[in-house]
Amino acid sequence: MLGSAAPELLRQSSESLAGRITFYEIGGLAMDELERRDAGRLWLRGGFPRSLLARTDALSTAWRRDFVRTFVERDVAQLSLGIPAATLERFWSMIAHYHAQVWNASELGRAFGVAHTTVARYLDLLTATFVVRQLPAWHENLSKRQVKAPKVYVADSGILHSLLGIETPEDLQRHPKVGASWEGFALGQVLERTGARRREAYFWATHAGAELDLLLVRRRHRRGFEFKRADAPSMTPSMRTALADLGLDSIDVIYPGDDTFPLGDRVRAVGITRIWQDVAVL
Repeated sequence: MLGSAAPELLRQSSESLAGRITFYEIGGLAMDELERRDAGRLWLRGGFPRSLLARTDALSTAWRRDFVRTFVERDVAQLSLGIPAATLERFWSMIAHYHAQVWNASELGRAFGVAHTTVARYLDLLTATFVVRQLPAWHENLSKRQVKAPKVYVADSGILHSLLGIETPEDLQRHPKVGASWEGFALGQVLERTGARRREAYFWATHAGAELDLLLVRRRHRRGFEFKRADAPSMTPSMRTALADLGLDSIDVIYPGDDTFPLGDRVRAVGITRIWQDVAVL
């Protein structure tokens, strides 16, 4: 069981283990392994055990900072890709500020001072080592212009908060990325619960403004998810559009609560602590 991509394992699997190896992506600790009261701590500190179980927020922050430094200076260096550790750490921090946004390689390239192909390579590296998640866009033959670039997320909420300089619950609630942070955290919990594989999870958006945060597709079944940091979520025009245009079986709106209740036809609100009771495996 590995915390990051091991070069030796990757090299072996690509050269000699085809047809004789199975891959399992194992995330951090999730809501089903904790008490309900721990949801806020899991969101702030992330799923790495030493970060989550640290005695204080300060110790948790220190562990995550050390993890980031060690990851770029040692783990990634072993891949022999020739990318300076400082460069990759700066890029990772920049991705944190674009967390939960649609990927724009040209914009990131200009901000970072390199070609768009270079930042795309950096992104693929962080994705391959499981610290960044790319959520591809779903598009089909509709009479609407649809977004085709992926969304990007820092995979672990605790690492995201370290990269953003967030150390305490108060820091998180005051930060302008709090909504995006919640989206990424709740997204990870749903993917963990449903067991969705990479080619089954997407987001959907049109240039006219309609959007669905998460679309899970398996055979003929389509389930939608929205992530709202609100005590009383409600139906939105985007949800109605997604139901009609995508032919969804249902939409679950994940919010920071403890209850599940209907919002409309095929739409309900599900509290983050109820995911493992009320959201079915894909």
